[in-house]
Amino acid sequence: MMLTLYTAPGSCSRASHIALEESGLEFEVRLVDLVRGDQRRPEYLAMNPKGRVPALVTDQGVLTESPALLAYIAALAPPGLLAPVDPFALARMQAFNLYLAATVQVAHAHGRRASRWSDDVAAQASMAAKVTQNMRDCFTLIEADLEGDWVMGDVYSVADPYLFTFSAWLESDGVDIAEFPRVQAHYQRMTQRPAVARALKVEGLPHA
Repeated sequence: MMLTLYTAPGSCSRASHIALEESGLEFEVRLVDLVRGDQRRPEYLAMNPKGRVPALVTDQGVLTESPALLAYIAALAPPGLLAPVDPFALARMQAFNLYLAATVQVAHAHGRRASRWSDDVAAQASMAAKVTQNMRDCFTLIEADLEGDWVMGDVYSVADPYLFTFSAWLESDGVDIAEFPRVQAHYQRMTQRPAVARALKVEGLPHA
């Protein structure tokens, strides 16, 4: 089965790219230039009407939304390689990923895409002004939960490239990652993984 991932450098889709690099599965990557508006082109919208990344083309159809892609990639990989086998641990990993998607990414997006929530310029500015504090609050919770080298403790999973992707956004959101020593150590460990280096090279970046 050939998988095709549509991803944009620096976006949340980076996590799925890294997960594929870790998985041993055959896949190809197609970069989407969000600034140029590739995601709004008719050919892209025909494949993914949401007009966002990531999108993963499979022989059964197209999958969207990072948590879904990460779970799918982990399910295709050898058991235990990218997700816990134990049901409770698996649910904990999913809870972490969904927190990133539903809360942290939304907090981050209020700085760049406040127009999604309001047409009022003053309201958009007010939302943007809260981004630093909201991201700091989110990562305070994440920092408290991190134990061991990885999100799930001593076992690597698809939650790790997802956290890595979001940690890279902190600086642009006005938060010093050094405020969170465990998160910072996790980020540094991730940069040493060959799969991460391969994904970043495809994005055209020497490092995150």
